[in-house]
Amino acid sequence: MFSEQNIRDISSEAKRAGMEPAALLAVAQVESGGVCFYKVDGRDEPPIRFEGHYFDQRLSGNQRRNARDKGLANPVAGAVRNPVSQAARWQLLGAAVAINRQAAYESVSWGIGQVMGAHWKWLGYDSIDALVDEARGSLKGQLRLMIRFIDKSGLTPVLARHDWKAFARAYNGPNFTQNRYDTKLSLAWRRYAAVESLDRAASGRQSGFV
Repeated sequence: MFSEQNIRDISSEAKRAGMEPAALLAVAQVESGGVCFYKVDGRDEPPIRFEGHYFDQRLSGNQRRNARDKGLANPVAGAVRNPVSQAARWQLLGAAVAINRQAAYESVSWGIGQVMGAHWKWLGYDSIDALVDEARGSLKGQLRLMIRFIDKSGLTPVLARHDWKAFARAYNGPNFTQNRYDTKLSLAWRRYAAVESLDRAASGRQSGFV
């Protein structure tokens, strides 16, 4: 689970967006494993995942051949494997940036919400760099990106009614059952909802209402 401070920060942004904190926490937990930043060469960087088939689609000619030769691009989804460590993933991204910076950034899912950079224009950002800056700048930036994607995708009411299958299908793709994405969301929501209930009860006792 996220740290207590992370939970407070995520809950605050959820409330500001009119979302249930436990529901947003559940999605962030499943997508990120409860880690908001990793140390990469002394820097705090958000979690990323590089998608080689996205990169392949965005290249042509010598750039595509170069990327394929280096194992950075492939027309088949999942053929370019992501390293386990985030530091190694950032190295992978760096190699892709050396070929084509914009295509590389568009081919990454960014932050605790794992939002694809390719959506930058659809999400209303002025450039891919603006989206990346948002994700790299702070936890709140990652949350703004994530919330913007959920809202733009029409998933806010789906999340509110805890329709985990419908949310999983739209957010994770039609093969969501292969990794039990909907079940993971449900379990994470129950855990965070329980934490919220305990916090409310504790707050009530302190106030003399319980």
